[in-house]
Amino acid sequence: MKRLVVSLALAGLAVAAVAGSALAQGAAPQNDAPKGNAAHGKKIFADYGCWQCHGYQGQGSNAGPKLAPNPLPYDAIYRQLRKPRDRMPVYTRATTSDQDVADIYAYLQTQPKAKTVADIPALTSVQP
Repeated sequence: MKRLVVSLALAGLAVAAVAGSALAQGAAPQNDAPKGNAAHGKKIFADYGCWQCHGYQGQGSNAGPKLAPNPLPYDAIYRQLRKPRDRMPVYTRATTSDQDVADIYAYLQTQPKAKTVADIPALTSVQP
Protein backbone atom coordinates (compact mmCIF):
# COMPACT_ATOMS: atom_id res chain seq x y z
CA MET A 1 0.00 0.00 0.00
CA LYS A 2 2.81 2.38 0.89
CA ARG A 3 4.43 1.63 -2.47
CA LEU A 4 1.23 2.57 -4.27
CA VAL A 5 0.97 5.88 -2.42
CA VAL A 6 4.61 6.72 -3.21
CA SER A 7 4.12 5.77 -6.88
CA LEU A 8 1.01 7.95 -7.16
CA ALA A 9 2.78 10.85 -5.47
CA LEU A 10 5.72 10.58 -7.87
CA ALA A 11 3.37 10.42 -10.85
CA GLY A 12 1.60 13.55 -9.61
CA LEU A 13 4.91 15.37 -9.23
CA ALA A 14 5.93 14.37 -12.75
CA VAL A 15 2.68 15.74 -14.20
CA ALA A 16 3.10 18.97 -12.24
CA ALA A 17 6.69 19.32 -13.44
CA VAL A 18 5.71 18.88 -17.08
CA ALA A 19 2.84 21.37 -16.73
CA GLY A 20 5.09 23.85 -14.95
CA SER A 21 7.73 23.47 -17.64
CA ALA A 22 5.18 24.17 -20.38
CA LEU A 23 4.01 27.32 -18.58
CA ALA A 24 7.57 28.46 -18.03
CA GLN A 25 8.24 28.12 -21.76
CA GLY A 26 5.34 30.45 -22.49
CA ALA A 27 2.84 27.84 -23.69
CA ALA A 28 -0.54 29.33 -24.51
CA PRO A 29 -3.29 28.70 -21.98
CA GLN A 30 -5.83 26.08 -22.99
CA ASN A 31 -8.58 28.66 -23.51
CA ASP A 32 -6.51 30.96 -25.73
CA ALA A 33 -9.14 31.29 -28.45
CA PRO A 34 -8.54 33.22 -31.66
CA LYS A 35 -10.46 36.47 -31.97
CA GLY A 36 -13.96 35.75 -33.18
CA ASN A 37 -16.97 37.74 -34.38
CA ALA A 38 -19.90 36.93 -32.09
CA ALA A 39 -22.52 38.30 -34.51
CA HIS A 40 -21.27 36.06 -37.31
CA GLY A 41 -21.00 33.18 -34.82
CA LYS A 42 -24.66 33.61 -33.89
CA LYS A 43 -25.65 33.51 -37.58
CA ILE A 44 -23.70 30.37 -38.41
CA PHE A 45 -24.75 28.69 -35.15
CA ALA A 46 -28.30 29.02 -36.50
CA ASP A 47 -27.44 28.36 -40.17
CA TYR A 48 -25.47 25.17 -39.41
CA GLY A 49 -28.30 23.87 -37.25
CA CYS A 50 -26.35 23.79 -33.97
CA TRP A 51 -29.50 25.08 -32.26
CA GLN A 52 -31.35 21.87 -33.10
CA CYS A 53 -29.42 19.98 -30.41
CA HIS A 54 -27.89 22.73 -28.28
CA GLY A 55 -30.70 25.34 -28.26
CA TYR A 56 -30.53 28.83 -29.80
CA GLN A 57 -28.41 30.17 -26.94
CA GLY A 58 -26.36 27.03 -26.40
CA GLN A 59 -28.40 26.18 -23.30
CA GLY A 60 -28.52 22.49 -24.22
CA SER A 61 -31.38 20.03 -24.57
CA ASN A 62 -32.06 16.34 -24.37
CA ALA A 63 -30.33 15.98 -27.77
CA GLY A 64 -27.14 17.94 -27.02
CA PRO A 65 -25.16 19.25 -24.04
CA LYS A 66 -25.15 22.80 -22.71
CA LEU A 67 -22.52 24.93 -24.42
CA ALA A 68 -23.20 28.30 -22.79
CA PRO A 69 -22.91 30.28 -20.64
CA ASN A 70 -19.35 29.52 -19.63
CA PRO A 71 -18.39 27.34 -22.60
CA LEU A 72 -15.70 24.70 -22.38
CA PRO A 73 -12.21 25.86 -23.32
CA TYR A 74 -11.82 26.74 -26.99
CA ASP A 75 -9.52 23.77 -27.67
CA ALA A 76 -12.16 21.34 -26.40
CA ILE A 77 -14.88 22.87 -28.58
CA TYR A 78 -12.54 22.89 -31.59
CA ARG A 79 -11.60 19.21 -31.14
CA GLN A 80 -15.25 18.20 -30.67
CA LEU A 81 -16.25 19.93 -33.92
CA ARG A 82 -13.41 18.35 -35.89
CA LYS A 83 -13.53 14.84 -34.37
CA PRO A 84 -16.79 14.37 -32.44
CA ARG A 85 -16.91 11.76 -29.71
CA ASP A 86 -20.62 10.99 -29.95
CA ARG A 87 -23.58 11.46 -32.30
CA MET A 88 -22.56 14.93 -33.43
CA PRO A 89 -21.76 15.45 -37.12
CA VAL A 90 -18.18 16.18 -38.18
CA TYR A 91 -17.40 19.78 -39.14
CA THR A 92 -14.25 19.67 -41.27
CA ARG A 93 -12.30 22.70 -42.45
CA ALA A 94 -13.96 22.21 -45.85
CA THR A 95 -17.37 23.00 -44.32
CA THR A 96 -16.45 25.09 -41.28
CA SER A 97 -13.34 27.26 -41.33
CA ASP A 98 -11.18 27.80 -38.26
CA GLN A 99 -12.48 31.38 -38.23
CA ASP A 100 -16.06 30.08 -38.18
CA VAL A 101 -15.18 27.97 -35.12
CA ALA A 102 -13.68 31.05 -33.45
CA ASP A 103 -16.83 33.03 -34.32
CA ILE A 104 -19.13 30.35 -32.86
CA TYR A 105 -16.99 30.28 -29.72
CA ALA A 106 -17.18 34.09 -29.46
CA TYR A 107 -20.98 33.85 -29.71
CA LEU A 108 -21.14 31.23 -26.97
CA GLN A 109 -19.04 33.46 -24.73
CA THR A 110 -21.57 36.29 -25.07
CA GLN A 111 -24.44 34.29 -23.60
CA PRO A 112 -25.51 35.65 -20.21
CA LYS A 113 -25.98 33.52 -17.14
CA ALA A 114 -29.56 32.64 -16.31
CA LYS A 115 -31.32 34.93 -13.84
CA THR A 116 -31.83 33.72 -10.32
CA VAL A 117 -35.31 33.54 -8.81
CA ALA A 118 -34.53 36.68 -6.81
CA ASP A 119 -33.88 38.57 -10.07
CA ILE A 120 -37.30 37.74 -11.58
CA PRO A 121 -39.98 40.07 -10.15
CA ALA A 122 -42.89 37.82 -11.12
CA LEU A 123 -41.39 35.02 -9.04
CA THR A 124 -40.38 37.11 -6.04
CA SER A 125 -43.79 38.71 -5.69
CA VAL A 126 -45.58 35.37 -5.31
CA GLN A 127 -46.86 34.85 -1.76
CA PRO A 128 -47.38 31.32 -0.42
